[in-house]
Amino acid sequence: MLRTGASRLALRSIAAPAARPASHVFSRAPFPVQCTTKFSSIAPKRPQSIPIAPLKPIQAAILRRTLADKIDRKAEDKYQHERIKPDPARVTATSTVHPLLSEVGTDTPQPEVDMMAGVRHDLATIKDTFNLSEVPRQAFYMGLAGVLPYLATSLSTVACAYEINHSVAGYGYFLSAQTAEDMLHILQPLQIGYGAAILSFLGAIHWGLEWAGFGGYHGYPRYFIGVAATAVAWPTIMMPVEYALISQFMAFTLLYYVDTRATYRGWTPHWYSIYRFVLTFIVGASIVVSLIGRGEVADKVGRIPGAVDRITALRESAQDKLAEEEQAAVLQKEAEQHAGDGEADE
Repeated sequence: MLRTGASRLALRSIAAPAARPASHVFSRAPFPVQCTTKFSSIAPKRPQSIPIAPLKPIQAAILRRTLADKIDRKAEDKYQHERIKPDPARVTATSTVHPLLSEVGTDTPQPEVDMMAGVRHDLATIKDTFNLSEVPRQAFYMGLAGVLPYLATSLSTVACAYEINHSVAGYGYFLSAQTAEDMLHILQPLQIGYGAAILSFLGAIHWGLEWAGFGGYHGYPRYFIGVAATAVAWPTIMMPVEYALISQFMAFTLLYYVDTRATYRGWTPHWYSIYRFVLTFIVGASIVVSLIGRGEVADKVGRIPGAVDRITALRESAQDKLAEEEQAAVLQKEAEQHAGDGEADE
């Protein structure tokens, strides 16, 4: 039988892979990947596969037909009409754009970690905590003027303690040891009394807000704040200095917590909690400084007599005076009796 050149070519192309299994034609190993250079951003970004030219014509045709038959039309239609959900966190205007001057296949360099971000955040928090821009200026100035005398007594206590500790032969830099001790006996009761007055004033603010109807009328719960502050404040003037200062420190802290809760409930202006924090911070620091100064000279300065000591001394002095008067009356009576007996003998 005569065979033309075309028929011989077809038979040769079919018979050529006879030495290998037929299935090997369709399950052949993946084509080796050929990557392009990284030194040019203009080069293709996708890996280039080796063309299928080495395949026989019939093999290439069968392979193309096989790959084309595997297309899933339903999936393609589904993907075509599928709505893509926006994801700004992962997909941005530049997430799929390769930089022109960077190398292909390399990761985009991440921005450097800001090591001072935490410090700046803490500083911003402190700044917001002490932000008094919303506090009325008049209220701020009056409140600051009210705590300055308290701070002055605290600093004066430390100065007197320093003079006592560094005195030579009874004389310090500016004051003698005796003068500094006498000033301590005046300053510390003054600080305690002034602190009790401040606590009473802070409690009375809630009475004023109740009368004004700020945040509504709440009756006894709001009145109780003012009464409790006064009831805690004034008994401290009868305590020893150290116990009085510690008690007032706890009272200021507790009242600040109550004022914060009142602000949260809308019983006070929204800026009142920040305003109270700043003033309470100054007062609390002053009390701590006073306790430190007092502790430095605790073994060199006699205990300051408190109100209880003065009352006890007054009662004892009254009893002594009464006993002296009674003794004088008895002696006078005995003298008169002896005088009468002498006249009778004569």
